[in-house]
Amino acid sequence: MNTDTLTGTATDLGGKLKEGIGAATGDKTLQSEGKADQLGGKVQQTYGEAKDAVEETIRPVIDYVRQFVRERPFASAALGGVLGIALINTLRGK
Repeated sequence: MNTDTLTGTATDLGGKLKEGIGAATGDKTLQSEGKADQLGGKVQQTYGEAKDAVEETIRPVIDYVRQFVRERPFASAALGGVLGIALINTLRGK
């Protein structure tokens, strides 16, 4: 869990509170602000969860590649050269 997820959750909760107070007092503006805060909080919370998902998915791949490069430097250089040539040929349209 990161700060975006926590902040989004707090903003969503604050928005629910605002909406409830606005509904109890009959203040439509406060009620609307609460709904807007809830939406913003949910968006930020979703962004934080997506960041966590990417971190959990990508981090092991990066760690594996770093370990591979440390253990097999010549194979890594050869693989990098092959990928570079393939990329150049792809960009040239061959």
